[in-house]
Amino acid sequence: MNRILGSILLITILLSGCAAPATQGVEARDGWMRPAAQGGNGAVYLVVRSASADEITSVSSDVAEAVEMHQSTMSGDVMEMHPLHSVELEAGKDVTFEPGGLHIMLIGLKQDINPGDETQITLHFRNAPDLPVSVAVQENQP
Repeated sequence: MNRILGSILLITILLSGCAAPATQGVEARDGWMRPAAQGGNGAVYLVVRSASADEITSVSSDVAEAVEMHQSTMSGDVMEMHPLHSVELEAGKDVTFEPGGLHIMLIGLKQDINPGDETQITLHFRNAPDLPVSVAVQENQP
């Protein structure tokens, strides 16, 4: 009888290792922004990765009147910035928000953002739960 129970337990443990990984996991890392003055705008940069296909539908923050996702592109000799309604996330692939490309704009800052501060933003997704992110304020890109 003990051998049968032991065999069942062993099979259960082995089969549990075959379970599918979590499909809702989203992570954000390397968040940073440059200092900015109250009333002005600031840009947030970070890297986002999702375990499954998803979409960032919006971003929010208490430090700004509005928060938007933007894409910067060159048009001839002029850098143009276009607002985005959402950003697609492919399963297991990094999406990089960086200077001169995809970024998050904090519009109408409610306070000065100084070097050494941490600013909070929240990423909102189509499928995954909201993700609060701490963003380091520093003069230069890490």
